[in-house]
Amino acid sequence: MKYGPDIAHIAALIGDPARANMLTALMSGKALTATELSQEAGITLQTASSHLAKLDEGGLVIPRKQGRHKYFSLTNEEVAHVLEALMGLAAGSGHLRTRTGPRDEELRKARVCYKHLAGNMGIQMYDSFVRQGFLDIGANGLTLTKAGASFARNFGIDLDSLRAKKSPLCRECLDWSERRTHLAGSLGRALLTHMENLGWATRIPETRIVRFTASGQTMFDATFQK
Repeated sequence: MKYGPDIAHIAALIGDPARANMLTALMSGKALTATELSQEAGITLQTASSHLAKLDEGGLVIPRKQGRHKYFSLTNEEVAHVLEALMGLAAGSGHLRTRTGPRDEELRKARVCYKHLAGNMGIQMYDSFVRQGFLDIGANGLTLTKAGASFARNFGIDLDSLRAKKSPLCRECLDWSERRTHLAGSLGRALLTHMENLGWATRIPETRIVRFTASGQTMFDATFQK
């Protein structure tokens, strides 16, 4: 008898095409209804509800009720990391769901990966952090250095509030389009939110695209130099 985590069970949950489409839709970090997810998957509401029940039981999504509506979101950032890594494997193997086009280019440039910045600009920010000595890459993962903490506070991030949370402050996440690292964790989420609050960028509804204004792009490049 074999012992240990049953990866086959989780793989089977993710591997169904309809469930994979629904999980991918939730990578934006936005909670969606069963109706919205059924449209994403191209299936009936009844079938979507059955799939969502299995994903909930498997610990991949979490339902939340608000008034008469029930919304679903990914259970946590760990699920998003697994999905992003699988997208990278699929892209590297040539398994793409749609033809490339303008939207594909925008996704590769800047997109949401479960509430933090991914794509070329996410990698640029991570590389800038490393180059400036803001992150220490050790055997146990990423650690924000004193210089990094000083930068974050000066940029307008409330580090004390972030450190009071249970979630890791800094985490590596493998970018699916470039297969390089971008910054996740509570700091990664806070940085994207702060850039939105500054008016540098906005999230495009119904997509994972993050679109920077011309001035926002200039400020981003000046802050996170290549």
